[in-house]
Amino acid sequence: MPQTTLIRNADWIVAWNQQTGRHEYSQGADVAFSDGRIDFVGKDWRGEAERVIEGKGLAVLPGLVNLHCHPALEPFFRGIREDHGVPEMHMTGLYERGQAFRPDVEDMAAAAEVAYCELLLSGTTSVCDQMWPWPGWFDLIARSGLRGFVAPGFASARWKMTARHRLEYSWDESKGRRDFAAALDLLDEAGRHPSGRLSGVVFPLQIDTCTEELLRDVVAVAEERDLPVTTHASQSVIEFQEMVRRHGLSPVQWAHRIGILGRRMTLGHAIFLDSHSWLHHWTRDDIGIMAETGTSVAHCPSPFARYGHALEDFGRYVEAGINMGVGTDVAPHNLIEEMRLAIVLARVAGGDIRAAGPATLLHAATVGGADALLRPDLGRLAAGACADLVLVDLNHPLMRPARDPVRTLIWSGADRAVRDVFIDGEQVVADRTVVHLDHGAALDRLTEAQARMVRDVPARDYLGRQAEEVVPLSLPRAGSNTGGGRDERI
Repeated sequence: MPQTTLIRNADWIVAWNQQTGRHEYSQGADVAFSDGRIDFVGKDWRGEAERVIEGKGLAVLPGLVNLHCHPALEPFFRGIREDHGVPEMHMTGLYERGQAFRPDVEDMAAAAEVAYCELLLSGTTSVCDQMWPWPGWFDLIARSGLRGFVAPGFASARWKMTARHRLEYSWDESKGRRDFAAALDLLDEAGRHPSGRLSGVVFPLQIDTCTEELLRDVVAVAEERDLPVTTHASQSVIEFQEMVRRHGLSPVQWAHRIGILGRRMTLGHAIFLDSHSWLHHWTRDDIGIMAETGTSVAHCPSPFARYGHALEDFGRYVEAGINMGVGTDVAPHNLIEEMRLAIVLARVAGGDIRAAGPATLLHAATVGGADALLRPDLGRLAAGACADLVLVDLNHPLMRPARDPVRTLIWSGADRAVRDVFIDGEQVVADRTVVHLDHGAALDRLTEAQARMVRDVPARDYLGRQAEEVVPLSLPRAGSNTGGGRDERI
């Protein structure tokens, strides 16, 4: 007989209204769950409960769904990525950094454990974990307690730089095919994992690094196996220009032409559409195409805002009918802070305070992500949904006064106010402490691994530079006349 947990008389509950298709507040109500599922959301639960959590001073939210994330990679770039950009690449530093700073596969477990802790502590319960395979991946994410949508990546080509103003491609289509087959085997393995919390996403890495034939086969396999698909698309000016050079079409238009868009497909980023002001392109079709095909977008504002890029704008995509989700894509892996930044950038880009707000971003970070992953049982507090819940401490100084807890969480409290997290009914964060992982030990291992990565930069950088030449320190070293200390336009 499964045990029942009752959260009794919570001050606020963010409950799902199936009839209206939206979250709504319920006050002084109960949530009961057992056997990994929610049994009851509402007033006066009458059943028995083996564990009772008093809800006074708490808000109960659905677990957040991180739709785009690279946990085993991005923590390596702390202190490296935040201010790194290449003006000749329209400010993006992605291609230069990806070639020069490349961690060893054996070190990725340390980065992933750090990221999983950050995700849990900020209320993420489901994560689309996009990475090339590394040893121990599935066992670690299962041990964390996260609901993992694992996405092993593959591609027909890799990016290559030999000059600051030019992106090149190193093609190996046979390797792409082998890696695709290996990825499908891994997805089968994930589905068989004894945790029961792992499932797969088909992940061709980037739209510009995969052949048409590979992408068509990806969608066919996803249909056959009933799997979601994701890829990076329209993430840079360079990529947009490359796809127009190859095909005379924007990335979204080309994806539509070859038949890979649809309800299974999530486009990572989709910032540089044909209507973006930086591009001055001759069409304005991309937003309509994505809406008509039911394609989702994983919006990750932080990495692009650091370059000076912004999606134009979140509210316009939503109004067009595009299903929007939210991801972190960078460290720190704090989805609540991404929600806040998404609101700010939407208002700036749209010139309108109504462009986005807390309700819109909460929907994207829960229901939007769940629907993109083809999981209508996630991201909602309703009977029958998965018991993935976040308990927010309304007595935290940054949550007081708690007149509107969702608004205050996004604008003020963020991860600092997250007290407890349950996934599949199991407590994985208890009083702001991750239950199953060792955050501090993982950070120690990551620090050593980053030092090794930085040491090896000259062997990988196309100019043979030291790490501090590629990414100078923010301040100069004492007694040095070079490096750091300036944020100059070049």
